This record gives sequence, structure tokens and C-alpha cells, in this order.
Amino acid sequence: MIGCILVVEILLSQSLAHPGFFTSIGQMTDLIHTEKDLVTSLKDYIKAEEDKLEQIKKWAEKLDRLTSTATKDPEGFVGHPVNAFKLVKRLNTEWSELENLVLKDMSDGFISNLTIQRQYFPNDEDQVGAAKALLRLQDTYNLDTDTISKGDLPGVKHKSFLTVEDCFELGKVAYTEADYYHTELWMEQALRQLDEGEVSPIDKVSVLDYLSYAVYQQGDLDKALLLTKKLLELDPEHQRANGNLKYFEYIMAKEKDDNKSASDGQSDQKTTPKKKGVAVDYLPERQKYEMLCRGEGIKMTPRRQKKLFCRYHDGNRNPKFILAPAKQEDEWDKPRIIRFHDIISDAEIEIVKDLAKPRLRRATISNPITGDLETVHYRISKSAWLSGYENPVVSRINMRIQDLTGLDVSTAEELQVANYGVGGQYEPHFDFARKDEPDAFKELGTGNRIATWLFYMSDVLAGGATVFPEVGASVWPKKGTAVFWYNLFASGEGDYSTRHAACPVLVGNKWVSNKWLHERGQEFRRPCTLSELE
Repeated sequence: MIGCILVVEILLSQSLAHPGFFTSIGQMTDLIHTEKDLVTSLKDYIKAEEDKLEQIKKWAEKLDRLTSTATKDPEGFVGHPVNAFKLVKRLNTEWSELENLVLKDMSDGFISNLTIQRQYFPNDEDQVGAAKALLRLQDTYNLDTDTISKGDLPGVKHKSFLTVEDCFELGKVAYTEADYYHTELWMEQALRQLDEGEVSPIDKVSVLDYLSYAVYQQGDLDKALLLTKKLLELDPEHQRANGNLKYFEYIMAKEKDDNKSASDGQSDQKTTPKKKGVAVDYLPERQKYEMLCRGEGIKMTPRRQKKLFCRYHDGNRNPKFILAPAKQEDEWDKPRIIRFHDIISDAEIEIVKDLAKPRLRRATISNPITGDLETVHYRISKSAWLSGYENPVVSRINMRIQDLTGLDVSTAEELQVANYGVGGQYEPHFDFARKDEPDAFKELGTGNRIATWLFYMSDVLAGGATVFPEVGASVWPKKGTAVFWYNLFASGEGDYSTRHAACPVLVGNKWVSNKWLHERGQEFRRPCTLSELE
């Protein structure tokens, strides 16, 4: 609900470097400190080398003066017994000392530190994952390559730019994944920046090589031919480009002959498939999902909006909330999504985060067939589980959920804490098990997930909304609030309109914690109904 009449305060790699490393803000900030430590070590090494060179320089200047004097009158110079002694001493002893100084390796400390810190570095898989996160953000938030390259993102505090090498790397990652759509976009951006005069070790020939093939793979044969000719103007001996040129010309000639032999009623058309212009993993549902993530979703009618209210909620006369009722706001009507304001304090949030940080691992989902937990590409975050018995704050939070929902939390899953870094997301999914997943929660023995409680433990500078594509609802993160909805109807049937997603974080990071409440223990708290969809 956009506006409220009540005058109230409105207010989601493993041990070292593994896939999904970049999605954890905690580990990313650790990398910042690691790099800072390495820079300090590098500066110490540079200082040591400078001191060493300064000593050698002083030696050279002293000997330069001495030899200049000696060579003017060699016999007279060595005729002095002290000069003769010192000459022998220098050549026998001091030049050996200078040799040892020149050969002394000042890099030992730096190399030792680098070797120790390297075990915490991201690996190639992490770098590919970070690149894919950027491509994901580009699609979801409809960003052009120039906007990303210039760092013109909403809410940024520390603006950063992509170099030609960076754009080229993004294009190569997409190319390796056979994602020729993004390959074209990023190779064109690299070419544009080279044309604008950016100095780079990446040359136009390398960019055009990838670009021409990516364009061809998308069916634009004319453009592919044009780009190949442009490449050959820069490097006439380029073997692959010469081979591609002959092949492209052969294909075009063949198409021309085929068109000529076609029936009179058909116009002269190329049979090349039309350029798709969308990402390779584009799904029908994704368009709605991405629109909602951008805040372009379905707008609720004024008539429905009038039925949404803000209220004070005392948990059905619960003693804890009679004098200090919870602030409650209707976010959506069907399914009913309720937001609780000021429901978790900053101090509680910090304690929950501190408990979770050492345990954060790549989030998993339950395989609907095997029941095993596994990582998947569509859920990218780090999560940890906290039990009520290990800290009184967690226990207090669990009881708060029970008091406000009226549901028994003794059969609920542990409190899950999740951290979504830049690009972190969870694509559209159901929290409850469908009929074709009878064993999803069999090990728990507590039935299906009847409801979801979700705490927002941070504000997000841009992105990170929780969206419901089936109904067009978008719920935006607000620190200290929580949202609640039922996944099952009172009859026990699944409510398919609760299919939801965590949008990618565009700028900043997102901390949430959630409680999945199960059917067992709710028999008298939420009695079954005879109607299937009630």
C-alpha cells in the first residue's frame, strides 16, 4: 500500500574461493581488507628497493668521483700508499659487498605475504560468476552497456568505470557461455571505447574477431560480413577472418541463388533467422519478473487499493502487544501480504548478522526428486541457519513471530539468514511443496510450509525487491520491517499466487532472515476449511 492514513512511522564459495563468492558482501569486504594489506606490503617492498637503490647510487657517485680523479694521473694516484691500499681493499672486499647488495632480494616479505593471502583470493570460477552477475543486472534492470561502463547506477557512492579490457572480458565470458547476444553488446562497447581513444592492450582486431562471429551466430549475416571486412582492413593476413569472409560470401551467394529459384509469388528474402535480441536464458515468466524488479509492475486498481489499510495489531490481545501494538500495513490483497513496521531493532539485527556471518554458505534448495540440498544458478546468495536455543535474541524473535501470527513456531524451520550481494537473487519459486513433490519435507515430519515470515535487515540502495509475478506485487526492502503471507489455503491446498522471487541487488547489499512455518501444530490455530481455495 502506497499511502497510509495512520500517523505512524512509515518506514540473503565455501571455505575459501568457490562459486557464488562475489554474492556475499561479508566476504567481499574481507577481500577489500586483504587487498589493502597487500598494497601496504607492496609499498614496504618498494621502499626497501628504493633504499637499496639509494645505497647503490651513493656508492656509484663516490666511486665516480674517486675514479675520475685517479684516471687523470694513475701513477701519481697509486704512488700514494694509502690510495694503493684502499684500491686493493675496495676491489677485494668492498666490490664484493656491493655485489651482495645488488643481488639481495628485497621481495621476500612481499612474496611471503602474497603467498599467504592468495589462498583467500577468488578463483576463475568466481570471476566468471561476477561477470554473469553484471550481465544479469543488465537484463533485469534494462541497462545499456554504456551506462554500466560509466558506472551511472542509481544510489552509487563510489563511482567506478569499466575499461576496454573489462568490457572485453565480459564479452568473452558471454561468448564462452554461447550467449552471443551479450557478446555482441559488450564487444561493441569495447570497440566504442577504443574508437573514442581509450588506450588499451586490447586491439580492435581481437574485438572484431569475437564481435563478427557473435553477430553471425545471431543471424545478421550482412553485419557479420561488414565487420569481417573491417577486421581484414586492419589485419589482411588474419587467418580466421579470411576463412570467415569466404564462408560468409558463399552463404550469401547460395541464399541469393535460392531466392532466385523461388516461386514468382515470393519476394526476394534472406532465409537467415531474425536476430533474437534477448538473452539466451530468457523465459516467458521473466518479462513480468523483470518489470516488477524495475518497479514497472501491474498497478492495483483504486477500488482494490481502498481496501488496504494500516492498523495497530495486538496479536489477538497478546499481553506483549496490548500496550505497544505492532504497526501493520497491507501490502497486497490476494494473496494477502502484510508488512510489520519497526518489528526488529537495529541491535537485534546486528546480533543476528554477527551470529550468521561465520556460517554463511552458498544457499541451497531441496531437489524435488531426490530431496537432497543442492546449489542452483537461479538462487545466488549466502545463507546460515540459527537455532532459538543458541541465543536469547533468536529465541525472542521466534516468539515474536508466534505471537503476531498466532502460529506455532515449534514445528517451524530454524531462522534462515541470507545475504545477497551485488547480483544476488532468487528467481521465481514457491516456498511450499507441490503435489508432485511429496517428499520435499518428509525428513522434517512437520508437513508443508504453511506460511512465510520475512525480515528485512537492511535497506538496499537499488534493486532487491521481493516480487510476486503471478499477481504483479512488488515489496521493497525496508530495514526493521517484516512481511508475512500464507503459502497454503486453510484447506491445505497450495496458493499458487504466492510464487515469488528476490530481485537481483543492483547497488548495495541485502540482509534478510526468514522463518518457514509448517502445518503441524496449526490444527487448532488455523482450522481447515471445506472449500479448497479458502
